[in-house]
Amino acid sequence: MFGLLKEEMDVGDAGPRHRSGPRRGTLMMFSWIILCCSSLWLVVDGQIKISPETVQKWAVSFGKEIAALSTKYSGAKLLQKKYKDVEGVLKIEEVDGEELVKKFAEEMEEMLGRKMKSVKRLAEAAEDADLYHEYNDTLEFEYYNSMLINVVDEDGNALPLGGEFPLEANEHFSKLPVNTQQSNIQVPTNVYNRDPDILNGAYMSEALNDVFIDNFQKDPTLTWQYFGSSTGFFRLYPGIQWIPDENGVVTFDCRNRNWYIQAATSPKDVVIVVDVSGSMKGLRLTIAKHTINTILDTLGENDFVNIIAYSDYVRYVEPCFKGTLVQADLDNREHFKLLIDELHVKGEGKVKNAMKESFKILNEAAALGQGSLCNQAIMLITDGAMEDFQDVFEEFNWPERRLYLEPRLRSNSGCTCLHASNCNSLSSQVRVFTYLIGREMTFAENVKWIACNNKGYYTHVSTLADVQENVMEYLHVLSRPMVINHDHDIIWTEAYMDSVLFNSQAQSLLLMTSVAMPVFSKKKETLSHGILLGVVGTDVALRELMRLAPRYKLGVHGYAFLITNNGYILSHPDLRPLYKEGKKLKPKPNYNSVDLSEVEWEDMEEKLRTAMVKGETGTLSLDVRTSVDKGKRVMFLKNDYFYTSINETPFSLGIVLTRGNGQYIFIGNVSVEEGLHDLIAPDLTIASEWTYCETDIDPAHRKLSQLQAVVRYLTGKEPDLECDVQLLQQTLFDAVVTAPMEAYWTALMLNPGGMDEGMETAFLGTRSGLMRFQRYSGIEKRVGKSFLTSTDKENMFTLDHFPLWYRRAAEYPAKQFLYYMPRQETRAGRIVIATTAITVTVGKKTAIAGAIGVQMTLEVMESKFWAIASQPNDTDCSAVEGVCPLRCDSLDMECYVIDNNGFVLISKQRTDAGKFFGEVDGSVMTTLIRMGMFKRVSLFDYQAMCKMSVHSISSARPLLSSFYGLASAFKWFLSNFLLFLLEFNICGFWHTEHFADAKPSSRTSYIHKKKGDILQPCDTEYPSFVYEPSVKETNSIIKCGRCQKMFVVQQIPESNLLMLVVQADCDCSRQHSPITMEPKEVKYNSSVKCERMRSQKIRRRPESCHAYHPQENANDCGGASAASLSAFLVLLCPPIATFLSLW
Repeated sequence: MFGLLKEEMDVGDAGPRHRSGPRRGTLMMFSWIILCCSSLWLVVDGQIKISPETVQKWAVSFGKEIAALSTKYSGAKLLQKKYKDVEGVLKIEEVDGEELVKKFAEEMEEMLGRKMKSVKRLAEAAEDADLYHEYNDTLEFEYYNSMLINVVDEDGNALPLGGEFPLEANEHFSKLPVNTQQSNIQVPTNVYNRDPDILNGAYMSEALNDVFIDNFQKDPTLTWQYFGSSTGFFRLYPGIQWIPDENGVVTFDCRNRNWYIQAATSPKDVVIVVDVSGSMKGLRLTIAKHTINTILDTLGENDFVNIIAYSDYVRYVEPCFKGTLVQADLDNREHFKLLIDELHVKGEGKVKNAMKESFKILNEAAALGQGSLCNQAIMLITDGAMEDFQDVFEEFNWPERRLYLEPRLRSNSGCTCLHASNCNSLSSQVRVFTYLIGREMTFAENVKWIACNNKGYYTHVSTLADVQENVMEYLHVLSRPMVINHDHDIIWTEAYMDSVLFNSQAQSLLLMTSVAMPVFSKKKETLSHGILLGVVGTDVALRELMRLAPRYKLGVHGYAFLITNNGYILSHPDLRPLYKEGKKLKPKPNYNSVDLSEVEWEDMEEKLRTAMVKGETGTLSLDVRTSVDKGKRVMFLKNDYFYTSINETPFSLGIVLTRGNGQYIFIGNVSVEEGLHDLIAPDLTIASEWTYCETDIDPAHRKLSQLQAVVRYLTGKEPDLECDVQLLQQTLFDAVVTAPMEAYWTALMLNPGGMDEGMETAFLGTRSGLMRFQRYSGIEKRVGKSFLTSTDKENMFTLDHFPLWYRRAAEYPAKQFLYYMPRQETRAGRIVIATTAITVTVGKKTAIAGAIGVQMTLEVMESKFWAIASQPNDTDCSAVEGVCPLRCDSLDMECYVIDNNGFVLISKQRTDAGKFFGEVDGSVMTTLIRMGMFKRVSLFDYQAMCKMSVHSISSARPLLSSFYGLASAFKWFLSNFLLFLLEFNICGFWHTEHFADAKPSSRTSYIHKKKGDILQPCDTEYPSFVYEPSVKETNSIIKCGRCQKMFVVQQIPESNLLMLVVQADCDCSRQHSPITMEPKEVKYNSSVKCERMRSQKIRRRPESCHAYHPQENANDCGGASAASLSAFLVLLCPPIATFLSLW
């Protein structure tokens, strides 16, 4: 029997369904249409009436069917009973977050302290070796060059500086082939590998080999140890074969690494002043840009910078930064590099006003307590200074307005500061470093005079090949006070991705931090020169550090994180340092300058960040929205944050405990014999990334899995293993309690009545990282072939998180199953995961013991649903108002099963499965949101990567014609050819036996990509949707043009699912667009963007500052570079550069 609803609604409106009697005339006409035309029922002013009572019956029946199926094949009731049976012998304790964070911090301090001791031993050994080494200009010494080892020429002979160098894959070093008995040396391409300085340094530093080995024996958790020489070579232990990048080039220069720069100098405020007058065109401008970029590469997050360009007038390269200094983090440095690339020359060079502006910036920063409050420097890059500029320095930079005409008359006033806050007041003079660009020497004396009269250093840069070495000179000058005073400050770097491991294709892309210390010359005759020999250091893999905050102590949603003194993330489970470019994983441009406020973004007032940056100890509670399943689903948690500083480092540690699940931990106890018997069952595994026993101390243990190590320890075969006794105790207890599940699952498989088709895997997990699972079908029959395999990290216990099915079950009522489909991009197949939490209760305290579930094919649920959602033709319809018999398989009905986040599990259209329902039917989803059945939740991602808009990439003219396109390509070829010639070490053509081809810089490659393909860091907002469980059922009508659509929604009992029955013959797509979950970039207008870029968050400055020492050698202020190009390049380069400048 058919019925029509009388009430009509406006387009887009929705309201509750009202009962109304049928209109006889319309019904008769409609019946006549069906009989005469044999077509679908079409109504202009009405709609099909769907019985909510029928839908409710379907939902109840379907809920019972899938609950029975999930309960049976998971064994959830049995496991809950087993834990219930042992509640009498359990203890449930409240986790003390304050004590826990202090304990973790102490253990981290101890671990990092061992690394610092190793570095100190290296520094002492290097200084002693230099003290007793006599420099020899004619020294002949064969060292192992890491690029040349194990390489032969055409005749099969070993290359000079090469030879046989045994290498063996080592588990401790990411399975890279290494030599743990010997270090070797890497020399940058632009440094001659037989230069006397290199040979003397390599010979002297041979003494470090024994110290490297001794350190490694004393602390087997050490990774790479190294000495970076100020002359450019890099001694690395253990020795490796240095692998070039995909272009066959090794561009690594240890002196550009942050650990070297931070150890060699104190924090600094730098204003770069570049001449862009007309005389700087062509090659000079190219060299100037390269010089600026090289200076930027020597800055770190403890430094501050700005760049001024001058000609007839003074302008800021970034107008937003006018009059201020900005932190020289990776974001800002890369931003400056893009702006520098757009510089053009014009007008006459007037340096006086540019210098005045620079001094004003530095003076104001000091007066306001901004910047580094330590070293201050101006870097002047010019091809000459003609005007009268002496009075500028007299006014702004010479104490007591004293005039200095000769470098030897310079003031000896100054200081070595121990605390940055005191330093500026004691030594206010700004150092000025000058870089004379080009071959013209007319104004060399003027440019040199500026440097020598302002505590700086003068260099002459005539080619691109000169840039690297000449820029490094300023670091030697800034290191003098520290060297003369012999202050060995230990520094720790921000997180970084090791380029050696990255380019060597190690199995995992590791985030590291480095501890480093400067190495000085102790020879009395060179004391006033303050000679920096180099920097020694070692790396610490941050994953290893975070193992000291074990996951089982923090609970299912708990985690630990580390930040630096600048508020940047060192380690956090939500830090995403990599992005995909095509099929390759690459580090994001700003991966190591992600601020804590960008990850813990619910801390709107930044109370947590401020307290941690200040190094305070305390606690804070926050209500947070957190996403799981790659941002597709949202959970609402109440988090308690506990934090403290790690002594002797610039780091602060925080841990998070979630109210409820993270609040309590239960403790059980069984005998080793009983637990061991159940631990070695074939269906049992433990978390391979967790540390049950420390296998990295003894090399003999490194090939043991964690389960193997635990068994060997418990059986007494390896009593010397260091194991986490509390974790082992809990693991053994869980093994005993969960042991009956193996027999239960096996009995199901052996049941003579057979198994339901499509039930594939039963599984469980406990807080101790223990997992059991049973495959109900062979791999050839399984749809979910990857589920719970080693590649399925999302559903396994890892160092960063509990399995997804465990996390989701923990936030759902116990004894009820939660159902979901894995994301489509996981390619897990058409499978459904059903999971539920297992709890234990002692007194009034309840803790989660684990989670259990079953993975089945989607077809299992579909077959159950379609069988239920169809009334037979002989149904008694006398008491039913609406369509009767109601069938989901009819053409005028669409039926769906969706989960509590709005994702489709079941639909007539097979391709709908896994999609967000708003994409399938925007009109119904919009109505459900308006009615309050679903809530839209906004989430934010401050680590996103977005496609760069064309006009934001470059202001260059468009490609107006095919000729211009050809000319642009020709220009690109010439510019890169020029860079190839100039960046390559010319000496290598005459002296080196083996060399690598030069290549354009990675930034050049970045700029020349297709503009639409370029990704840049951005902020995005994206929605998530969540069902409001208080609304059990609803129905409504949507009017869309000339038709109306009715739908009924019913909650499926004992589950997180909803059943939707929707009228199919009314198309509302014109009135209601689909609702997508695609993230949208957060656009900032220019003023807001500028304010965000200028803003300086609270940071903790390094404790030491070495700005000046009265014993500095005032005469050592630079001279002309001895390097020169071949006649061929002298003739070739200027015409090419002039040609390029015209485009």
